[in-house]
Amino acid sequence: MERKLIGELINWKNKTDKQPLIIQGARQVGKTWLMKEFGRLHYKNTVYINFDENVRMCEFFNVDLDVKRLLTGLEIEAGFKIDPKNTLIIFDEIQECPRALTSLKYFNEDAPQYNIVAAGSLLGVAHHSGTGFPVGKVEFMNLYPLSFAEFADALGQGRFVGLTKKKDFEMLRVFKDKLLELLRQYCYVGGMPKVVQHYVDNRDFREVREIQKRIIEAYEKDFSKHIPANTVTKIRLLWKSIPAQLTKENKKFIYGIIKQGARAKEFETALAWLSDCGLIYKVNRIKKPGLPIIAYEDFNAFKIFIVDVGLLGALTNLEAKTMLDDKILEEFKGAIAEQYVLQQLKTLKDLPVFYWTNETSRSEIDFIIQLNSDVVPVEVKSSMNLKAKSLKNYREEFKPAVSIRTSTADYKETEGLYDIPLYMIEEVETLVHH
Repeated sequence: MERKLIGELINWKNKTDKQPLIIQGARQVGKTWLMKEFGRLHYKNTVYINFDENVRMCEFFNVDLDVKRLLTGLEIEAGFKIDPKNTLIIFDEIQECPRALTSLKYFNEDAPQYNIVAAGSLLGVAHHSGTGFPVGKVEFMNLYPLSFAEFADALGQGRFVGLTKKKDFEMLRVFKDKLLELLRQYCYVGGMPKVVQHYVDNRDFREVREIQKRIIEAYEKDFSKHIPANTVTKIRLLWKSIPAQLTKENKKFIYGIIKQGARAKEFETALAWLSDCGLIYKVNRIKKPGLPIIAYEDFNAFKIFIVDVGLLGALTNLEAKTMLDDKILEEFKGAIAEQYVLQQLKTLKDLPVFYWTNETSRSEIDFIIQLNSDVVPVEVKSSMNLKAKSLKNYREEFKPAVSIRTSTADYKETEGLYDIPLYMIEEVETLVHH
């Protein structure tokens, strides 16, 4: 399985002033595989320590954080001398050993020549971000579920997505049916590596759904492992309310849907936890499209999406037969299409994503992104019907230089309005001319 992030890891390796790297991401998005694969391909040796399984090493880090002693211990554990240039040191499940997390600060200060990559469930890492966290002494990288392009690649269909990279619009029209078929499969299977691998090997949708449900169960078990008991109940309630939140016409998050009379204050911590552990994405509203975009953020109005479109389908019991036509994108008032688009935008580095509604909430733009110095509205259409009243009103009011409408229709550009097919949205940064 090819992951785009390998390229970023190579860039990190080649930096002269690199710091230890923490790969962040929800559980089961493939952090362990990525680190080991990176070590296998780009280093002579790898030292792999999993603090969830290796209690001895965790106790070893608890004694003291003298770097010379730590390196000696790591060499004994690995069974060979660590050559800093040609060895990748991997600390997995680092949240299980807070002292190992703290040690990254000392490695950075006293032994910066060593290549250290760590990963942990965001839940745990966020939990330890107070005491002993190596602030300013580590770098971060985010890993998300497989994007649509990575999914197509895993299925051996990368050549079709390659056409989007080449901007070969003529060929894209010829193979449009193939791309839409892949898109429907992705909306059902999603991008969790384990699920994708199973689908690649067996093409069995029932099994896909079983694995997705197991992942959701594992997440729900995780809640109680790291979180104070009084918050766990609230997290469960909030998590279970997400499908209902997304299937409303207006997708703004409403606390009352969690339970009758629920208030923001009561659920703030639960919301923060789910967001910190990467299980949900919170997309805030902006009051008006100005620069810098974050100056206009409204923290009281937001939409919530989950980590993966396939898991959303599993939570809402979406049937496999919806994949036979474009209905899958229209399911739950277009929530699947919106979730899909957000998930692809998330994989684009440093791309801020918001949404906009006017004061009466009658006009809504699904997403607002910032491309260079343009504040760009993105309207998601789940079918070929391109009538977008909100986008029309928005363009009349704010006169943006660039607007995007994404749907199953072909690519075209008319007076700053870009029609971008859903299966090309990952390429948005290169498709829009500035």
